[in-house]
Amino acid sequence: MYAVIKTGGKQYRVAPGEKIKIEQIPADVGAQIVLDQVLMVADGDAVKLGNPLVSGAKVSATVLAHGRGTKLKIFKLRRRKHYQKTQGHRQNYTEIRVDSIA
Repeated sequence: MYAVIKTGGKQYRVAPGEKIKIEQIPADVGAQIVLDQVLMVADGDAVKLGNPLVSGAKVSATVLAHGRGTKLKIFKLRRRKHYQKTQGHRQNYTEIRVDSIA
């Protein structure tokens, strides 16, 4: 069984027991959260598609940790114009464990 959820402007394919990193959400470590923006639920051959969301479908998860991703380097250059700019970025994330799909 798996589901496709939407959170933080991105879509994730999740299954029970799976750990994923999503965009940071305001929840404490160890807290139970419910993700109710479910786009698709599949159980074997039975597939439910939402239009755009599946009504009554929920994914419950546990917050494991908060953190920051690896550093990305942004380098801009205009050739022959003596322009160079280097910038770095680290994106915040929340790591969750999917408990169940209902």
